[in-house]
Amino acid sequence: MKFIPSILEYFFEDKTAKSNILVLLKFIFVLLVMVTLYTAVFHVIMAYEGQKPSILDGLYWTLVTMSTLGYGDIAFHSDPGRMFSVLVLLSGVIFLLVMLPFTFIRFFYAPWLEAHNKARTPRELPEKTSGHVLLSNFDHMTASLVEKLGHHNYRYCILVPEQQRALELHDQGYKVMLGNLDDINTYRKARADRAELVLFNNDDYTNTNAVFTMRELSRNTPVLATAESLKALDILQMAGCSQAYQFSVMLGQALARRVLGVSMHANIIGRFSDLLIAETPAMRTPLVGKKIIDSKLRETTGVNVVGIWERGTFTIPRPDMNIGSNTVLVLAGSQEQLEKYDEIYGIYNLSFAPVLILGGGRVGRAAADALAESDIDYRIVEKSQRIVADKEKYVLGNAADFHTLKRAGIDKTPSIIITTNNDDLNIYLTIFCRKLRPEIQIISRASRDRSISKLHQAGADLVMSYASLGANSVINYIKGDNVLMVAEGLDIFREKVGPGLNNKTLKQSDIRMKSGCSVIAIDSPTKGTIINPEPDYHLQEGDELILIGTSDAEKKFLCSFKNGNI
Repeated sequence: MKFIPSILEYFFEDKTAKSNILVLLKFIFVLLVMVTLYTAVFHVIMAYEGQKPSILDGLYWTLVTMSTLGYGDIAFHSDPGRMFSVLVLLSGVIFLLVMLPFTFIRFFYAPWLEAHNKARTPRELPEKTSGHVLLSNFDHMTASLVEKLGHHNYRYCILVPEQQRALELHDQGYKVMLGNLDDINTYRKARADRAELVLFNNDDYTNTNAVFTMRELSRNTPVLATAESLKALDILQMAGCSQAYQFSVMLGQALARRVLGVSMHANIIGRFSDLLIAETPAMRTPLVGKKIIDSKLRETTGVNVVGIWERGTFTIPRPDMNIGSNTVLVLAGSQEQLEKYDEIYGIYNLSFAPVLILGGGRVGRAAADALAESDIDYRIVEKSQRIVADKEKYVLGNAADFHTLKRAGIDKTPSIIITTNNDDLNIYLTIFCRKLRPEIQIISRASRDRSISKLHQAGADLVMSYASLGANSVINYIKGDNVLMVAEGLDIFREKVGPGLNNKTLKQSDIRMKSGCSVIAIDSPTKGTIINPEPDYHLQEGDELILIGTSDAEKKFLCSFKNGNI
């Protein structure tokens, strides 16, 4: 019932709708004229045959005959009467059974349905809307971002230009608003001048136009945009974009940073102030076979083991956990502490063989550039002759072919990075490479969220997706770089201590037991950054906790502590 006013408004104000109604009324008028004429002729022929039916009999016979019901209770006995019956029958088939339904659907039902759908997908947000996030396109990254925005209690709205697409998203439970991205009125109605953030993640040309249009309304609202090409970064910023991202390049760099066993140093994957997060394989080091408590890493180097990877599975460490040959340690510490670790254990992982990159697209090339900056040799396997050309570090061929991988050096490489945008192919290549080299490190890209677990099951040690990387980057911008994605589904994030934990020790807070997150550092206004704080550290209001945990653990933390007056 709530849609009826909007539908009536559509029919009374829309020019096309009013024109359609006029056509339908004209057709109904023609039908009425035909029925009246046939009724009159019916009485003439009946009088010719010597019968005297009533006026109601004539109308009844005409409608019954035109609708092909033909009860036969009233019938002509002469040839002219039968010929007239055939004429009425045929015209009824054409006008009542064919043209009337078509005209009704075309000029009334279809516009009514369109008006009903438009009423379901809003064209304007409430007047007092503010502090929301506006999104311009729905894809895998948007879906991931919407989920994360919900975790952090941010409202959102997706701007959709197409009615049908907007209706589909609305029916799936997403908050949408119908409007063209190049129309300033869209942003007025979306209250973009009071939004927390506006994100444009279409193609470069659409994004540029949309940013330019948005800036006509507001110069202060933060506007982010994705860029497909390097030159688009500058153009988007000239158009007024606050920050432009090349997520494909960022993904390639992130994948390259996760390569292990190619240098003497623990692999630094993130930084929070003075706190560094690094990964290092235990393979071929004296740590293999020891329990974490027996490794004495904290006593000898100062670093703290904050996580353990085992074939793609992340675990918050316990003191009695064993370190195996396939274990990858996630370490937290200062620059000095990690250098101390490198002096003792880094030399065991040294390798000079090139890293293999399967796929020479934007992500693959970005990964190669990142490896080159770190003086790490690589080989890119690519089947496109146009991309390979005469480039020195490229191997032309199909990555799913054993002989191609043999030529690329799969027998000696310490790591393989799979970068294609086809998840089915990535799963195939992961299984294939794992079979060829059971001990090798395999890092893979995922495009769809449902492929992440499959890639881990196929044998990938680490999976990172474009969607999660993009979503985390946007959340980082909103929250001020407070989140670091260690891997798919694993984040390092920071939250301030509130009254609920004031003057409690870390042990008393029971954060790990209640949420599954582990506190790896504390930023104190008075004491600076405290890396790997002791359990008896007293939390003070204003301190900032730096925590590591899975996505589920982060949700539990936010529910248990932040939403409970942390």
